[in-house]
Amino acid sequence: MALKAGTVAAVGGGGKGGVFDGEACACLVRELRQSFESGRTRSYEWRKQQLRMVLKFLVEKEALIVQALHRDLRKPGFEACVSEISMLKSSCKLILKKLKRWMEPQKACVSITSIPGSAEIISEPLGVVLVISAWNYPFLLAMDPVLGAIAAGNAVVLKPSEVSPSTSSLLASLVSDYLDNSAIKVVEGAVDETTMLLEQKWDKIFYTGCTRVGRVVMTAAAKHLTPVVLELGGKCPLVIDSKTDLKVTSKRVAVGKWGSNNGQACVAPDYIITTKSFAPKLIESLKQTLTSFFGDKPLLSPDLSRIVNTNHFSRLTKLLDDQRAFGKIVHGGERDEKLLMIAPTILLDVPADALMMNEEIFGPLLPIITVDKIEDSIDIIKSHPKPLAAYLFSNDKKLEKMFVKQISAGGMIVNDTVLHLTNPSLPFGGVGDSGIGAYHGKHSFDAFSHKKPVLHRCFIGEVWARYPPYNAMKLKFSSSAVAGDIFGALLSLVRCR
Repeated sequence: MALKAGTVAAVGGGGKGGVFDGEACACLVRELRQSFESGRTRSYEWRKQQLRMVLKFLVEKEALIVQALHRDLRKPGFEACVSEISMLKSSCKLILKKLKRWMEPQKACVSITSIPGSAEIISEPLGVVLVISAWNYPFLLAMDPVLGAIAAGNAVVLKPSEVSPSTSSLLASLVSDYLDNSAIKVVEGAVDETTMLLEQKWDKIFYTGCTRVGRVVMTAAAKHLTPVVLELGGKCPLVIDSKTDLKVTSKRVAVGKWGSNNGQACVAPDYIITTKSFAPKLIESLKQTLTSFFGDKPLLSPDLSRIVNTNHFSRLTKLLDDQRAFGKIVHGGERDEKLLMIAPTILLDVPADALMMNEEIFGPLLPIITVDKIEDSIDIIKSHPKPLAAYLFSNDKKLEKMFVKQISAGGMIVNDTVLHLTNPSLPFGGVGDSGIGAYHGKHSFDAFSHKKPVLHRCFIGEVWARYPPYNAMKLKFSSSAVAGDIFGALLSLVRCR
């Protein structure tokens, strides 16, 4: 159950709980700030030790994590291990391998005005940060940004989603048992607890969730001029050209849509655009693929997640029934309210003004929009807010070049889905309505660091032209030097003398 303000809220790191009200919230932040100001989180040794302990509980408590994810989402064990636990293990190992190098100052060039001298950029921790995570990948989306915050040397509060209560409770327990309780804490609860946390002054807020709540978070952050990373969602388009390997395309589309938490993923394809002539072949291929993946009775498949709760089940069935009346369902549509299961469903030619086409679906419903020419898909995508991800399947290099050039999205994949978020070398984040900022790999370290420029000079190499009284020659020399025109500066110096 979600906890309310004034009740006993679990605070990981204290382990004892207590009444979590505004005063307790402020006290929690003060405690973390004192811990940060002591300098304990800044050392390489502290960061390394915390990361090693995360890796330790990922190994030791893997079975408990899988169980919690199954209780919250009926998430298949394979998906829990691959898309949450293994990805976190990989993140931990990468950071441990690269952290010392990331922490080293970066050398920077000096301009003619600073010679003799040297310059560097130092990555320093921001301070005390807040991470608010989502329910659909409740372990991954909670701990992945926390890894970045720890790697950068911050004290951190994690607020897991109350919509996945089993995982939230487990996170609070694991953080309390394995990590430094004076600098890393978990606060459980719901809207009231989140609201109290947002009223505090943080050095950064990292939020994963929907665009509507993202606006609330950003408004609260503005009060203290707190920088934010907003990992939001949107309607991720998927364009499929007839010039493609249909069999491979169908498998990659199906696993990206329904193998990603049964469509409850921010990067899952939200709708397909293809040509009228190619749509029948595509639909038939997708049907065959879905049957091979989940059988003739997908509601009973152990490889398909359930809908997270009754509210989301009702929301999705409303979208489904709205189009059932118009005969738009061409495959699937089965549901079981008791099990909170909805089968993988394909719909054809859903009207542009339908509710399904004007909000993020975040479920197992996949509408197909048809066009006369595949190039017409560009205008359709551009008529929507910028998505978190955009996908294209085609062997047409001209179309690929056009798609990459004209479509703005947080990330993009040609001839696959979802996999870009597994590559730590690529920043993962949105643009416009789909988010602000990015993380993964070194991008996570950078997201929670301040890049502090430091210029070092000695007491020789005085430039007389920078000091009053000024004249035309000094102006010409200084202007040339600041502009980087060494020849012009020297010429001015010669003429002046």
